[in-house]
Amino acid sequence: MMQFYKKRDFGTFISDTFAFFKLYGKNYFKNYILINGLLLILMVTIFIFGYKELFTQILGSNLSGQSTYFETYFEDNLGMLIAVGSLTFLLFLILMIVNYLYPVFYMKRVARGETKIRTDDILNDFKNNAGRIGVLCLGMIFIVTPLSIIVLGISYALILVFIGILLILIVYPTVFNVTTFLMFDFFNTERGFFESLSYSMRAQFSYPNGREKSPYWKYWGATLIIFVLIYVITTIFTFIPMIFFYSSLLTAPSSASYEANPFTGTVGIIFFVIYGISMLLSFFLFNILYVNIGLLYYDSRTDLHQKVELAEIDTIGINE
Repeated sequence: MMQFYKKRDFGTFISDTFAFFKLYGKNYFKNYILINGLLLILMVTIFIFGYKELFTQILGSNLSGQSTYFETYFEDNLGMLIAVGSLTFLLFLILMIVNYLYPVFYMKRVARGETKIRTDDILNDFKNNAGRIGVLCLGMIFIVTPLSIIVLGISYALILVFIGILLILIVYPTVFNVTTFLMFDFFNTERGFFESLSYSMRAQFSYPNGREKSPYWKYWGATLIIFVLIYVITTIFTFIPMIFFYSSLLTAPSSASYEANPFTGTVGIIFFVIYGISMLLSFFLFNILYVNIGLLYYDSRTDLHQKVELAEIDTIGINE
């Protein structure tokens, strides 16, 4: 059984993240698929067919010699596009809620000592916290997201100056840590949204007692390492369909219809299916990052470290 409420150093965050999946991975992903599987399949399917249709229209826009072909297509299918867009947004919102909060609820139960967590347990957590989930969504949409966009936007703008690249490397993991800490704290305490937001920002730079060394760099470093690992893996899978597609362009027999729209036929289907698989892979891999940041959060809760250790000592005494 893993101990969650304890101090960890940089290397321990990485090793304990993978140790978590070694201990709980089978149960974790089983419940994840049961809860989130249908949403993931629907979302990926919409993206596959949506992108396929979009690219088909873009590449085929001049086949009939009409300069306004693309605009005409949107005007003729405006209702369908609005409906599909609304459905996609709704699915994406639900998917993000489940994706972000599933690790929070799962780790909360494991930290309490539960080992065999059922799908119904997690679903009950979502149901019992519906009100707080609504508050969190509103806060994320209207407060956290705009502020994050401003901070990241300034950092990206400064890429024109060399210092912007360094800022992105520092700011992006920090923003991600703050938002994830917010979710963990909001559902692991009775604090309100703004109290949890305040804690999530302060926790990046100091422990609650204020007497220990700042944890900022070990938090930042652990998140950056996991993020780079995920980025490399997903990038490889993203390049696979691109390499396959461009190879087919170079080797396929030349024809007017194929050159006009290379996404038709078997090549196009394989391209978008592989792209969909890479999307699914990224959703699964990001669980590693969420769990890693969850361990950062439990590290920051030094107010509970001693209580948990004393409780474990009492348990050992009772068992003996």
